[in-house]
Amino acid sequence: MSAWHGFYVVKREPLARFAPSPTGPLHLGSLLAAVGSYLDARAAGADWLVRIEDLDTPRVIPGCAADQLRTLEGFGFEWDGEVLYQSTRRDAYRDAVRRLTEMGRTFHCSCTRKDLAGMAAGDEEAHGYPGTCRQGPTKDGPTSLRFRVGDAPIHFDDLFLGPQTFAGFGDVVIERRDGISTYQLAVVVDDAFQGVTRVVRGADLLSSTPWQIELQQALGFPRPIYGHLPLITEPDGSKLSKSKRALPLDLTSAPGVLTATLTYLSQAPPPELAHSSIKEVWKWAFANWKPQALAGKTEVRCPLPATVKQN
Repeated sequence: MSAWHGFYVVKREPLARFAPSPTGPLHLGSLLAAVGSYLDARAAGADWLVRIEDLDTPRVIPGCAADQLRTLEGFGFEWDGEVLYQSTRRDAYRDAVRRLTEMGRTFHCSCTRKDLAGMAAGDEEAHGYPGTCRQGPTKDGPTSLRFRVGDAPIHFDDLFLGPQTFAGFGDVVIERRDGISTYQLAVVVDDAFQGVTRVVRGADLLSSTPWQIELQQALGFPRPIYGHLPLITEPDGSKLSKSKRALPLDLTSAPGVLTATLTYLSQAPPPELAHSSIKEVWKWAFANWKPQALAGKTEVRCPLPATVKQN
């Protein structure tokens, strides 16, 4: 271990993490991300950490984090060390904001979602922030704080999707109008603090990666290895509907659900595995993990498995 900036402790051995937000129960999409991250970590000889991303306090559901941890336990996950709650880390995020501001890398922004609505419904991840307030807020009132992104493209090699290049992705909000640090900043600060070296997560976060790499570079943090897993979609390619696969996971059918998840991860488990114990399913998964089967896949379209609980 080595001290870093006076308060960061960096571990250089392999470390991975799963970081759910306690805004609802874990569902099939959450499980796929957790399983992919867990298998990748264990194959790499890495510790696997659990972090609760509970910064967005208006959306946090009381008791949800505990329910999520019980669900992970019910599916046989075994994480290393104590669970880290982002709500205990606010001082670290404020310190990172202070450092970025001292570097001249932040600016106050008065733009609202409505102001940006003409930009493909405010889809900054797809189109980038247009720089409206780079020279100062354009109207009175509360402001958010944005990180000033550099001009150079960001390149990285994704574990599953191969070489990636992003350019023109725009300045990103790192502190909201209400003073809450955003996901983009917090995840970078916490990955550095915990010494995370492998980040395996859903492909919906692929477009967040260049912002996070920019922040890592500005703050002097090392870059983890990134891998983005396919998203489970409806048969027509649309996002999971809340009436179907985005339902809470059924612990009474855990072996079947876990086996189905391995199928969605292109691991081709034998059908009879669904009738085994959770321990046996994981034993098979560890012995047969083939990350190369995920090459180039950003989504998997599936019928509703019978093992997902219906209300």
